[in-house]
Amino acid sequence: MLEEQLQEKINLKTKPLGSLGRLEKLALQIGMAQNSLFPNLQKPTIIVFAGDHGIAQMGVSAYPPEVTGQMVINFLSGGAAINVFCKHNQIDLQIVDAGVNYDFYNCGGVLINAKIAKGTKSFLNQKAMTEQQLEQCFYYGKNIVDQLSASECNVVGFGEMGIGNTASASMLMSYLCNIPLEQCIGRGTGLNDHQLLNKTAILKEAQSFHGTIAGIKEILQTFAGFEMAQMTAAMLQAFQHNMLILVDGFIATTAFLAAYKMKPDIKQNAIFCHQSDESGHHTLLNYLNVEALLNLNLRVGEGTGCALAYPVIANAVEFLNNMASFENANVSNKE
Repeated sequence: MLEEQLQEKINLKTKPLGSLGRLEKLALQIGMAQNSLFPNLQKPTIIVFAGDHGIAQMGVSAYPPEVTGQMVINFLSGGAAINVFCKHNQIDLQIVDAGVNYDFYNCGGVLINAKIAKGTKSFLNQKAMTEQQLEQCFYYGKNIVDQLSASECNVVGFGEMGIGNTASASMLMSYLCNIPLEQCIGRGTGLNDHQLLNKTAILKEAQSFHGTIAGIKEILQTFAGFEMAQMTAAMLQAFQHNMLILVDGFIATTAFLAAYKMKPDIKQNAIFCHQSDESGHHTLLNYLNVEALLNLNLRVGEGTGCALAYPVIANAVEFLNNMASFENANVSNKE
């Protein structure tokens, strides 16, 4: 019934039928998620989860592992892309240390301390984390979103920072989707051809070592970064609070994939903000049967796609709530 009422409300706005394109689909989705003909967006917030990866020591990234901590300091000082875009679009920003190999003292800014350890183990020949560490990740992710929801935020975006995390994401995607690993691996932060071959060889070796893994949580335990596991838990908890979930690029989408495998209904609250330039992301979006809002050839992570897409999302709500109908504007509808 509500879906029909929302669709009628959209159709009777002063415009040709369907002429606002994706905005109309967004408005319908948000209205349905909030169970309202007059949805609203409150205190939009992007959470950037940061963590280091043991696999990064194997040269799977174009950047050295210490960049993770350096970039967190950059976030805290306001100098990164995500800071600029959040400030411009009036989005709150939270930075979470989920497991960075750095001690953050007197760095300025506000950092949420959810550090599990100073980086995961290399999944080349062992699990990335223990079962207890994974449960800690789920505890922290849940609590972070609980506190955010208590502040009356109802729309939350998810970003990440972690050198080596495209390697983890490729493994998660392959195992969770049963897609050949070669179709999941990309250039990450900008690998050249030789480095890409090395990355592929290392991940194939890890796949051979671990073999078949059945459970979703065991797959996360084996390959995820602390930041990715916390993000999965946070997304699940955001759905529990019926928040809109803004999904960033490849890493965030693989974290969402794990959440979706645990709770398929979560997709009704999820908006996929952009299609990353990482090669596996398009395949992953197709697997989830979703379409990204933007395609700007981004591959910086950090939640930047969420921040850039948010004005589009806000305008979808704005037209639904405030655009005149043919009747109240005294405009003739088509015959």
